[in-house]
Amino acid sequence: MDRLTGKTALIVGGASGIGLKIAERFAVEGASVIITGRRQNELDAAVAKLGTAGQGAVADAANPAQISALAANIGKQFGVLDILVINAGMSEYSELDTITEDHFDRTFGLNVRAPIFAAQAAVPLMPQGGSIVLIGSIAGMIGTVGYGTYGASKAAIRAFARTWAHELAPRGIRVNVVSPGPIDTAMFAAVSNDVRQSLTRLIPAGRLGRPEEVASAALFLASDEASFIVGAELCVDGGMAQV
Repeated sequence: MDRLTGKTALIVGGASGIGLKIAERFAVEGASVIITGRRQNELDAAVAKLGTAGQGAVADAANPAQISALAANIGKQFGVLDILVINAGMSEYSELDTITEDHFDRTFGLNVRAPIFAAQAAVPLMPQGGSIVLIGSIAGMIGTVGYGTYGASKAAIRAFARTWAHELAPRGIRVNVVSPGPIDTAMFAAVSNDVRQSLTRLIPAGRLGRPEEVASAALFLASDEASFIVGAELCVDGGMAQV
């Protein structure tokens, strides 16, 4: 339970769902964890779950100036940032004939543009042995009706991981991706049983994934146990996109 002892981790988009589970797991493993969120009340509730190891910062992941200011504050407080997890993202249904400029701009603004500038702000603080974990999706490798924009944005995340891994390897910073399949978060709790059953039938494991299972994958890639894993994609999907 001490795989991240002495490490400092920033989780962009860590106030709920998968991001919060990652933050909780990192805290249990000994890291000092900073999470971002857009709403103070939600952020406060999340930080309370992290105990003394956690702190929160109200910041919009799509606003590079806010993330850059946060990175500067982390540098002043901790000196270094060992782990960056970029989890903030959005998914919105729209088939080709209904895609609007606003839909495209919002999806790519948060899912593609924001990670670039979050990584750009964080990397100068990262020491040899640092780790960046990007949260992708198996939507980036399969075609799902109505989610073409989302899938394209997650394919971009996979491309970033490959390129950044190459660029940052000489600095001793590893970059990898965790790509979940359907995960039983609050978002899925709101869908109908028919939709849940339809999705479950597509998963060889026969069930939806759990947020803590994604957190375990992120922990592995962030830790020194994955010291020779660079530019990889770890799918947490019950086999949905694999078999």
